[in-house]
Amino acid sequence: MSYRVPRWIYVLLAALVVGGGYWAWRGGGSHGQKAAKATVEPAVPVTIAPVEKADVPVYLSGLGTVQGFNTVVVRTRVDGQIDKIAFKEGQFVKEGDLLAQIDPRPFQAALDQAVAKKSQDEATLANAKLDLQRSTKLGDFATRQQVDTQTSTVRQLTAQISADEAAIANAQTQLDYASIRAPIAGVTGLRQVDQGNIVNAATQTGIVTIVQIEPIAVIFTAPEHQVPNIAKALARGPVRVRAYTSDGKTLLSEGSLALMNNQVDSTSGTIRLKATFDNKDHVLWPGLSVATRLLVNTVKDATVVPDNAVQHGNDGLFVYAVTDGNKAQVRKIKAGYSGEGRTLIEEGLSPGDQVVVAGQYRVHEGSLLATRTANSNASPVRVD
Repeated sequence: MSYRVPRWIYVLLAALVVGGGYWAWRGGGSHGQKAAKATVEPAVPVTIAPVEKADVPVYLSGLGTVQGFNTVVVRTRVDGQIDKIAFKEGQFVKEGDLLAQIDPRPFQAALDQAVAKKSQDEATLANAKLDLQRSTKLGDFATRQQVDTQTSTVRQLTAQISADEAAIANAQTQLDYASIRAPIAGVTGLRQVDQGNIVNAATQTGIVTIVQIEPIAVIFTAPEHQVPNIAKALARGPVRVRAYTSDGKTLLSEGSLALMNNQVDSTSGTIRLKATFDNKDHVLWPGLSVATRLLVNTVKDATVVPDNAVQHGNDGLFVYAVTDGNKAQVRKIKAGYSGEGRTLIEEGLSPGDQVVVAGQYRVHEGSLLATRTANSNASPVRVD
């Protein structure tokens, strides 16, 4: 026996299917729209900066050591006992200041003896001149030999006076040497000899070392391939040099390049350079290690971006530029000198463009950006 399903059941099922489809279409469409909206990426917060155009100084970086402009080891030039030390260690002395006094009595006695000898010879000369005058007045009563002899005596005594004057000058010099004075202005170092010691001119040990620090010098090196650039800079005129602390963070002083050594050190592939600084504030001190910045060139109308904008990719360097719709655009670039927070752009950007300098880790091509402008301070560019 077979059971036959009533027709109205088929009609009901069809109605349910149609109604369910309509409901699904209405609800599902709304849900799909919401899902589509949910998949839209939010704007990525980034910091941007403008691409700038300016004259940019290009500095050559290096490491150097401060040296005294002049260094003198003060030694005695006569033998004797030191009666007085007239300076303090570390004192700034002027040229001619008294540093030490050697017992002057032996030298004063020698000077007095030379002066007395000259007085004696002057008296003898005066008497010889009178004898010559008398012999000349005698005329025929005095023989020619007597006159010639007396004339020769006068000349000999005159020469003796000249010798006495030289002896006096020498004795005076020796006496002056007993007062040891500063040959240059500078700072004294540690005292090598104490008061009461016997010193002599033959010893190599000095009394003190004086270092001139106004001006002062810095000796530093540069790579040999930079020699042509340095030579061109010197040919243009005075070359500015900056001295920083060894970590390169704090500027100590500004000076000028004095000379480039006459040969390259083939073992290290570097050239030695010497810069001078006025150093009126004594911030540079002999022996101090410093970082140097040598101005080798100034690039006119350079296109510059902050270093943080430059990214490294598989295809080379690039930046994220900001389009008119505040979207990110990948720009391949060709960079030049880089340093001190700035990179020179040779290709790929133009002044006025905006580039992302912070927040790139979430950015990709076409990303919507929520931008904030960074502070921009022009900095010199450093090359190695």
